[in-house]
Amino acid sequence: MITYSIGLKNRFRGITVREGMLFEGPAGWAEWSPFLDYDDATCVPWLQAAREAAVDGWPVPVRTAVPVNCTVPAVGPERAAEIVRGSGCGTAKVKVAEPGQTLNDDLARVEAVRDAIGSGQVRIDANGAWSVDDAVTNLRQLARFDLEYVEQPCAAVEDLAAVRRRTDVPIAADESIRRAEDPMLVKKLEAADVAVLKVQPIGGVRACLEIAEQIGLPVVVSSALETSVGIAAGVALAAALPELPYACGLATVSMFTGEVVADPLLPVDGFLPVKRVQPDTALVNAARADVARTAVWEERLSRVQKRSAG
Repeated sequence: MITYSIGLKNRFRGITVREGMLFEGPAGWAEWSPFLDYDDATCVPWLQAAREAAVDGWPVPVRTAVPVNCTVPAVGPERAAEIVRGSGCGTAKVKVAEPGQTLNDDLARVEAVRDAIGSGQVRIDANGAWSVDDAVTNLRQLARFDLEYVEQPCAAVEDLAAVRRRTDVPIAADESIRRAEDPMLVKKLEAADVAVLKVQPIGGVRACLEIAEQIGLPVVVSSALETSVGIAAGVALAAALPELPYACGLATVSMFTGEVVADPLLPVDGFLPVKRVQPDTALVNAARADVARTAVWEERLSRVQKRSAG
C-alpha cells in the first residue's frame, strides 16, 4: 500500500497537491484517491472501484485507443492557449465560473482556447456554479465560440433541465449523475444531452457501464484527477463502451508535476492507448507521501473499509 503526494502545475479544484493511495491485487494495480473534502460515505464507491481494478479486472475492450480532450484550468488566456497547443488534442475542456473570477475572465480564456484549437471542439465546465438565469445569460455570450457543450452549468438537476430548455448549447451532466441519489433523474427530467461518467466516484467500470446502458445518453468518460494508475480505469471504461462519440476527459496526467509510471498515459495525436500500467519503483519513491500524510490516508482508508463492509 503506497500513499503518494504529487504537485499540480496549476491550481485545480482549489488544490495544488494531489494525494491518494496505490495498491496491487491479482488483476493489477489500483488507485484510491477520493478528494480530502469528501466524507467517508462518499468515499465508499471510490474504494469499490479500486477493488474492482485490483481484484476483478475490467471488461474486454472493444477498441485499442480512445480519443481525449485536454483540460484547461482557470488560468489566464496566454497560459490557456499554451496548454492547448502543447496538448496534441483536437478537443479542449475549459474551466469557467471559477470563484473570484468574472465572466470577462471566462470569455478571454475561452476565446484564447478557440483561437488556439482552430476548428477543433471546445467544451466548458462550470461545476454547478451558476444559477439558471446566470447560466442562460452567460451562455448567450460564450456560445459565440461554437461550444460543443457546457458541463454542469447548475448544481441541481432540475435547474439543468430548465437551462436546457432556454439555450441552444447542449448540456452535459456530471455531478448530477455521480453525486445524485437517483442518477436516472437526469433521464426522467430530460435534463442533459450528454452523460459524464467517472469510474472512481461511481464505483467502478462495470457500475459505469450499467448507468450508461440505463441512462441512454452519449457518454463522455472523465478523470477524477488521478495518476496513470487511476486513468487506466477510465480508459478501460471508454474502451468497453459500445459507442464513443465524444472525446474523453482523460488527458489529465499532464497536469501533474510528477508521475508514478515510467510510461504515463499521455495523449499521442489526441488518443490514449488502452492498457494496464505498472508503477516504477524510483518514481513511486519520489512521489511517496511523508509519514504524517501517510498516516492520515491509512486512517481514512480504515474508516472507509469499515463503512463499506457494514
